[in-house]
Amino acid sequence: MEQRTTRLTLLIDPKKKALFEELCALEDVTPSQKVRQFIRDYIEQHKGTGWQEKYLADSDSDRH
Repeated sequence: MEQRTTRLTLLIDPKKKALFEELCALEDVTPSQKVRQFIRDYIEQHKGTGWQEKYLADSDSDRH
Protein backbone atom coordinates (compact mmCIF):
# COMPACT_ATOMS: atom_id res chain seq x y z
CA MET A 1 0.00 0.00 0.00
CA GLU A 2 1.24 3.47 -0.85
CA GLN A 3 2.18 5.84 1.95
CA ARG A 4 1.41 9.52 1.34
CA THR A 5 4.08 11.00 3.53
CA THR A 6 6.16 12.97 1.05
CA ARG A 7 5.29 16.37 -0.33
CA LEU A 8 6.04 17.43 -3.90
CA THR A 9 6.17 21.19 -4.43
CA LEU A 10 6.17 22.64 -7.91
CA LEU A 11 5.89 26.02 -9.54
CA ILE A 12 3.21 26.52 -12.17
CA ASP A 13 1.75 29.44 -14.06
CA PRO A 14 -1.35 30.69 -12.17
CA LYS A 15 -3.55 30.50 -15.28
CA LYS A 16 -2.52 26.89 -15.94
CA LYS A 17 -3.15 26.05 -12.28
CA ALA A 18 -6.65 27.54 -12.43
CA LEU A 19 -7.45 25.64 -15.64
CA PHE A 20 -6.05 22.41 -14.19
CA GLU A 21 -8.20 22.82 -11.06
CA GLU A 22 -11.25 23.50 -13.22
CA LEU A 23 -10.65 20.37 -15.29
CA CYS A 24 -10.08 18.27 -12.18
CA ALA A 25 -13.37 19.50 -10.74
CA LEU A 26 -15.15 18.40 -13.91
CA GLU A 27 -13.77 14.87 -13.29
CA ASP A 28 -14.66 15.12 -9.57
CA VAL A 29 -11.05 14.55 -8.52
CA THR A 30 -8.69 16.76 -6.58
CA PRO A 31 -5.57 18.15 -8.26
CA SER A 32 -3.50 15.99 -5.89
CA GLN A 33 -5.34 12.85 -6.97
CA LYS A 34 -4.75 13.71 -10.62
CA VAL A 35 -1.04 14.38 -10.09
CA ARG A 36 -0.67 11.04 -8.25
CA GLN A 37 -2.41 9.37 -11.22
CA PHE A 38 -0.03 11.10 -13.65
CA ILE A 39 2.95 9.89 -11.61
CA ARG A 40 1.68 6.29 -11.45
CA ASP A 41 0.99 6.29 -15.20
CA TYR A 42 4.44 7.75 -15.96
CA ILE A 43 6.21 5.17 -13.81
CA GLU A 44 4.20 2.34 -15.37
CA GLN A 45 5.03 3.63 -18.86
CA HIS A 46 8.74 3.47 -18.07
CA LYS A 47 8.96 0.54 -15.64
CA GLY A 48 6.10 -1.71 -16.77
CA THR A 49 3.00 -3.01 -15.09
CA GLY A 50 4.81 -4.90 -12.31
CA TRP A 51 6.61 -1.84 -10.96
CA GLN A 52 4.65 -1.69 -7.69
CA GLU A 53 5.64 -5.16 -6.55
CA LYS A 54 9.26 -4.57 -7.49
CA TYR A 55 9.78 -1.02 -6.25
CA LEU A 56 7.32 -0.75 -3.35
CA ALA A 57 7.92 -4.19 -1.85
CA ASP A 58 11.06 -3.08 0.01
CA SER A 59 9.27 -0.21 1.73
CA ASP A 60 6.46 -2.56 2.81
CA SER A 61 8.90 -4.99 4.43
CA ASP A 62 10.64 -2.16 6.30
CA ARG A 63 7.44 -1.48 8.22
CA HIS A 64 7.04 -5.04 9.57
